[in-house]
Amino acid sequence: MEEEAENTEMPEMLTNPIYTPAFLREQIGKLMRVEFLIGTNNLVDRIGILQDVGASYILLRSFENDSLVYCDIYSIKFITISTTGIYGGNNRYNYY
Repeated sequence: MEEEAENTEMPEMLTNPIYTPAFLREQIGKLMRVEFLIGTNNLVDRIGILQDVGASYILLRSFENDSLVYCDIYSIKFITISTTGIYGGNNRYNYY
């Protein structure tokens, strides 16, 4: 039984906040602007509510059309996290 519990534990990179994915998991539900480096000198950004974080991706709920945007964590250069824009619940229109 103890072996089974060890196999179902999450990897340290998702639980220890010294790693980017674990730090971002603590920010789920917050409004953020994420900037990605595309190529060698092209920055593009996405703004939305952080929905989920995996080892190599983040999911943002877009403000523009309420869609989920799957983002490559390795392309992220900057993240601006709002200290006031927190998703208020399950109602998708409950942004503030």
